[in-house]
Amino acid sequence: MSNNGGAVGIGSEGDVVAEMTIKGIEKDDSGPSTPDPGVNVEKGEMRETEAEEEEEEYDQLSHEYPFPVVPGEELETQQFTFRAVFVGCLLGAVISASNIYLGLKTGWTFGASLFGSIFGYAILKPLSRTLPTKFGGGYFGPKENVCCQSAATAAGSLGLLFTSGFPAAYQLGLLSATPKEDFGKLITFTACCAYYGMFFAIPLRKFYILKQKLTFPSAVAAAHTIRSLHVGKNAEANARKKTKALIIAFAGAITLRCVSEYAPGILWDWHWGWTLYRLGWSGAIYCENWNWVFEFTPAFIGAGMLTGINASYSFFGGAFLAWGIIGPALITTGKAFGEAVSPDYPGYMNYMGMVLDDPVHAPSPRYWLVWPGTMLLLCGSFAEIAANYKTLWAYVIQAFSPFIKRFRAMEVHEEDLIDDPAPPEEQVPWWMWSGGIVLAIFFSCLVLGLQYHQNVGLTILAIVLAFIFSFIGAESAGRTNVIPVTTIGNASQLIIGGATKGHYAIKDAQLLNTTGGMLALAASEQSADMLGDLKTTHLLRASPRVQFYAQCCGALVSIFMSAGMYVLFSTAYPCINSLAGQAHCSFPAPDVGAWRAIAVAVSEPALPIPPSSGYTSIGLGIFAIVITAIKYKLVKPQYYHFVPNPNAIGIAFILNTTTYPAAMATGATIVFFWRRKYPAACAMYCYAVAAGFIAGEGLGGIVGAILQIAGVSGGYKGTAVGCPAGVYCG
Repeated sequence: MSNNGGAVGIGSEGDVVAEMTIKGIEKDDSGPSTPDPGVNVEKGEMRETEAEEEEEEYDQLSHEYPFPVVPGEELETQQFTFRAVFVGCLLGAVISASNIYLGLKTGWTFGASLFGSIFGYAILKPLSRTLPTKFGGGYFGPKENVCCQSAATAAGSLGLLFTSGFPAAYQLGLLSATPKEDFGKLITFTACCAYYGMFFAIPLRKFYILKQKLTFPSAVAAAHTIRSLHVGKNAEANARKKTKALIIAFAGAITLRCVSEYAPGILWDWHWGWTLYRLGWSGAIYCENWNWVFEFTPAFIGAGMLTGINASYSFFGGAFLAWGIIGPALITTGKAFGEAVSPDYPGYMNYMGMVLDDPVHAPSPRYWLVWPGTMLLLCGSFAEIAANYKTLWAYVIQAFSPFIKRFRAMEVHEEDLIDDPAPPEEQVPWWMWSGGIVLAIFFSCLVLGLQYHQNVGLTILAIVLAFIFSFIGAESAGRTNVIPVTTIGNASQLIIGGATKGHYAIKDAQLLNTTGGMLALAASEQSADMLGDLKTTHLLRASPRVQFYAQCCGALVSIFMSAGMYVLFSTAYPCINSLAGQAHCSFPAPDVGAWRAIAVAVSEPALPIPPSSGYTSIGLGIFAIVITAIKYKLVKPQYYHFVPNPNAIGIAFILNTTTYPAAMATGATIVFFWRRKYPAACAMYCYAVAAGFIAGEGLGGIVGAILQIAGVSGGYKGTAVGCPAGVYCG
């Protein structure tokens, strides 16, 4: 998932804990573990042999290592097929259209991996049985299903460009009067952004997936979903049970997501602080002001079930620190300020908005906290990289060895190499992704120079920032299932704004920092999405090269689909791109205000960071580096899960909500006690239930978008009972 502030992994327990798990030694308490023989499960005493089988099954289905060979895999002679890519691109186009709509409505978008997995199967499996081989029939297996999913993910990956930076540019008058007049420029700029993410993802794959073994919760859910879809009918009883659990969880999640739209204050969000305030406890309004609301979001509860105690509790701890301690302290000391929501409700304030009328002297708490959160992400991500520099350097030498050997001999120690389970012929060669980066840089310099009047130096700077922030996107997605793309883009705006200050007219400088920020946003989001697909690929033993090809095809669809849908929405709702009509616009576009404000702020003469925020950022950045160094130098690998996760804490600072951290902590807690009480049942059902929750809410969002377009959604037919101030909160 991606959002206006920012889809938490077990962390980097590393090879030792992974090896312990494979050997049957009990894992830490951060996630589902192996069952012990003889525990009570469901209807009675579990036989020792059955428990041993379940233990073996759990070990084999660890998110760190490829799943066991799927029955019928020998029949899957080809993975990259026209039918898989074509259907995947169509499904991704649906997601792209939905993401434009949802992004303009809420600031949130979601990936197409689970949608492409399930619906790709639903479309292609029947066709594979009924059509002749020459017309698209023939065996359809899990690896080809992954190809379909990868095409769908790439085809739906660029919508955030048109729910953030571009509307901000039009509102500031930096482009033509309407997007329709700029359609060619929108296409070429989107093409500039379309491939960096997947080119960056290939060299990051070994570090984040094979070395650090990050969770990527949605990707793990997709892998379990695909496996259950393909082996459930003919598998043994355990596989059938898991498939049934997945279906029940999926049906429950999608039903809750759709039905709750009609009574969100009762079925989705519990605004308990508002309720107590209306009952006479005036002080309870502070809980509502800081968005301490419990949300029944199956997707994030499922993400917490997958990621475990360490990262989920770090995420929630960061939210408590940011929005329960630092934020209120800022208001009390006059370092930050909120806005009154309504004079009818004294004390009811909005502290979660991005208010930048005077960002240095009168910032909103959300703006003040953006910079410490970004620093935590930067320092936490690069401290992890620095701690593993030997392995990374060995991988660079290994990847470029055919080229390097022509000039000099370099010694690489065997223990420093990252073992890759994919055969060499299925890996993406170094010349393919590096050559792609070179071509993309040349094309970007050409387009941005001719159409946006951006010099080559600024384009190269934007691309370097895009690569650097791809690390943050990968870390965040792998650990928390959330990509803080807007913050990444805003940070790039700040840097590019500093580089252009005093050298360009105000309007030109604003356009340059906006386009540079969008380049970083697109690359970081797409690289994280593509790494998620490669995680699914890894677990299902599919070919990384096939997924790379499928992603390239899907990205081409996304270029035209995303730009076309934006022009369509802008034509139907001109208020999206106009400051004059914002008060009554059907699309509040929450991301756009932040982009517009920062574009203006960084073109001002002074640095737009409050001094107190800057000093706090430095201190927390040092904390992230020190805590990472302590983890790797002084803590044994089996105790890594006790070390706070700086990346998860940083994302909590950036998010303007506490609901998702709370939901993930809830999911992790459920699994913790489930594992303690019924370890065998937890090992059997945990992944399936989590996958069903994530997939169900994702598809429920699509259904909600369709209902909204049809004019029968909760926004039209629902009730505001339980919502603050009697305003519909769905």
